[in-house]
Amino acid sequence: MSLLRAPRAVGLTLSLLLLLAAGPLRAGPSPSTFDTAARGLSYPVALREDRVEDHFGVRVADPYRWLENDLRTDPAVRDWVARENALTRRTIDALPGRDILRKRMQALFAHGRYTVPRKAGSLYFYGYNKGLQNQTPLYVREGLGGKERLLLDPNGWAEDGASALAEWQPSPDGRWLLYAVQEAGSDWRTLRVLDVATGKRLPDSIPWVKFSQLAWDGRGEGFFYSCFAAPADGQTYRSASENQQVRYHRLGTDPAQDQIVYATPSRPTLRHSAQVTSDGQWLIVSSFQGIDSRRELHIAALDGGPPKLRTLIRGLDDDWRLIGSRGSLLYFITDNRAAHFRLVSLDARHPRRRPREVIPERGDTLAGASLVGNRLILAYLNDAQTVAEMVELDGRRVGDVPLPGMGTAAGFSGRDGDPETFFSFSGFTRPPGIYRFDTATRQIQPFALPDLPFDPDDYGVEQRSYPSKDGTLIPLTIIRKKTLADHAIAVPTILYGYGGFNITLTPGYSATRMAWLEQGGAYAIAALRGGGEYGKAWHDAGRLANKQNVFDDFIAAAEYLKANGFTPQDGLAIEGRSNGGLLVGAVVNQRPDLFAAALPAVGVMDMLRFNRFTAGRYWVDDYGSPDNEADFHLLYGYSPYHNIRGGRDYPAILVTTADTDDRVVPAHSFKYAAALQAADLGERPRLLRVESRAGHGAGKPIDKLIDEYADSYAFAARFTGLKISADPK
Repeated sequence: MSLLRAPRAVGLTLSLLLLLAAGPLRAGPSPSTFDTAARGLSYPVALREDRVEDHFGVRVADPYRWLENDLRTDPAVRDWVARENALTRRTIDALPGRDILRKRMQALFAHGRYTVPRKAGSLYFYGYNKGLQNQTPLYVREGLGGKERLLLDPNGWAEDGASALAEWQPSPDGRWLLYAVQEAGSDWRTLRVLDVATGKRLPDSIPWVKFSQLAWDGRGEGFFYSCFAAPADGQTYRSASENQQVRYHRLGTDPAQDQIVYATPSRPTLRHSAQVTSDGQWLIVSSFQGIDSRRELHIAALDGGPPKLRTLIRGLDDDWRLIGSRGSLLYFITDNRAAHFRLVSLDARHPRRRPREVIPERGDTLAGASLVGNRLILAYLNDAQTVAEMVELDGRRVGDVPLPGMGTAAGFSGRDGDPETFFSFSGFTRPPGIYRFDTATRQIQPFALPDLPFDPDDYGVEQRSYPSKDGTLIPLTIIRKKTLADHAIAVPTILYGYGGFNITLTPGYSATRMAWLEQGGAYAIAALRGGGEYGKAWHDAGRLANKQNVFDDFIAAAEYLKANGFTPQDGLAIEGRSNGGLLVGAVVNQRPDLFAAALPAVGVMDMLRFNRFTAGRYWVDDYGSPDNEADFHLLYGYSPYHNIRGGRDYPAILVTTADTDDRVVPAHSFKYAAALQAADLGERPRLLRVESRAGHGAGKPIDKLIDEYADSYAFAARFTGLKISADPK
C-alpha cells in the first residue's frame, strides 16, 4: 500500500462565494466590442449569441455557449481556436527572453529521474527518464544489484510523444505487468498486459477504463479494475462519468465477458475502486460520491471462487483508507471521530465489530500510513512538511524514520514480512531522490540521487504567515535567491495558490519554477483555506458557503507581499491550475488592481455548468450544486466567466488549456477568454493558449510542458518587469 497520496496538482472542485463588487454578467443589451486594434492586438471575433436563461428567477446571459461544442466536430469552434492560438503564438514569440527560458528549462530537465521502485517476487520495477525523454520508460532488474533491463518505452508509441504509460502494477510474483495507456492526456485508459520475462504483450486489451486502481488477485491469474460504458459518438471527452463498475478480468479471456464484481445502477453517481491486500486474501471495494473521501466499504474473501462481497462499512460518512493487513485484521486510517485522522483495525471475518484504535488522533494530521514488514510507518503533516515515524502493530512507538531533511516524502509501499521499502524525498530546491529503507534495521540507503544542475545553497526558503481579511493567519512560503533576501530587494514575484478539495501543497521541486528563480524572480506559495494542510476544519473553512475565504486569503497574500517589500507594486503575477485556475479568475475579477499578470491554467471558469461535463459532478462537495438555489446564488457571485466587468484595468492574462482535457473541459477557458476579449479591460493583453493532444496535465510530454511554461513565464516576466538574461547573476 502507498504511504502518501501524490499531491493532486490537477485535482478539481469549485466552491461558492459571496456576491462581489464586480457584478455578475446579466441579461441585457450586448456591450460594444472593445477596440483592441488600437492597442496593438486584434482579437478573433467570437460570435455573441443572445442566449438568456432563468435560474431561480435570475436571468443569466451565456453568450458564448456555442464554444462548449467539441472543436473536433464543430468547424466554427475549431477555426476560432486556431485564430486564438495564432495570435498568442505571434505575441509570445515576440517576447524578450522566451527562448532563453525555454533553453534553460531544457537544461534543468536534462538529468536522470527515477520513480520509486516496486518489488514483486525477486524483481524490482521502476521508471527512469534520462532527462528530456517525453515519457518515462519502465525498467526492471533481478535483485537489488541486478542489471537493469528496459521493459516498456512509451516514447515510441506516438510521433508527438503524447501517448503515455500511466498506471502500472506487476503481478505478485512479477511474472506479468498490468499497465495503462493514456492517449493525449485524457483520463481514459486502455489496459494491457506484458510478459515480463519475454517482454511480449499479451492479447488482453481493455478500453474505457477511468479513475481506476489496478489490483491483481492473489494468484496472478487476473485482476480487478474500474470502468465505464463506452461513450456515445462525439462524446468521448465530454460525457458525464456515471455508472462505474468494478470488473474482474482473467488473463487470456475475452474482456467482453469480464465478471461484474460490483455496480450500483440505482446510484449512478457513485465511484468504485478495488484493492487487494498484499497477501492476496481480501478484496476491498471502496465507494464514494464525489471528491470528498467519504466511503462505504465492501469486502470479499479471495478463495478461488467468484468474490462474494458483503458490507464492511455502511454509509458515506467517513474516510477509510486501507494501508495493510495481517490475516483477517485490516488496518485503515480514518477520520471517523478524528478530524486529523487516526489508525484503526477492522476484523474482516467479523465486520460488525467496532474498529479497534491502534494510533489515536493527534494535533498534526495523519496524512498517510503503510504496513511494511511487521511495522507501521506513519506520515504526519507538520506545517505542510512530512514527519515520519515507525510503530509496532500494537501502536508502541519504535522511533522516527530518519528522513534526509525537511521536505516531502512519498512512497513506502510494503509487503507481508518484507522489511524493505522505498521512498522519494524532495524539497522546493531539491529534486526528488530515491531511498531504500529497512524497517527492521532502521537503515536508510540512497537508491538513486539526481545530479543537481544548480547549487541549492544559493536559494532560501522562508516561512511566513499573514492575516487574511477575517484575521486568520495563513502560512506563506517564499522562495528566492539568498542574496535578494539578504539585501531586502523587492523583485518580480509569482504567487501560487490552490485552496480546495483538501489538497495539501507540500514542498516539491519544479524545474520550470527554478528557471524563474535563476533569473532573479521570487516565487510565493500560499497555504489557503480549503486545502488539507491543517485537517478537516481548514478544508471546511474554504469550501461551499466559505469559498470566499479562499479568495480573501489569496488577495491578502498579494497585499502582504507588496506591503512588506517582497515585490514591487507593479511586479506581481498570480498562477493557478485547475481549481487554482478558478482562484486566479475569481480574484482578478475582485481585485484587478493588485496584479500585473495572471496565469489561469485549465481552470473551472463557468460555475453554473461545471457539473454537466465529465467529472464535474464530483466537485459539488466543495463547490455546491448550481441546481440548488442557495448554491446557485453563491456560485453566480464569483464565477469567473460571469463576473468580468468592463471599465477597469485588468492585468495581462494568459489563459491556458488543452484540447483533450476531459477533466476540466476546455470550454471553460474558451468562454472565459472570449468574454475577457470582448470587454473594455484596459490595454494589457488577454490571450488564449490551447495545447493540442494534451489533457489536464498527467501524461503531458516534456517538450510540451517546457513550451507551455516558457510561454507562461516569459509572459509573466514581460508584465512584471523581470529581465530575462542568458547569463543571470
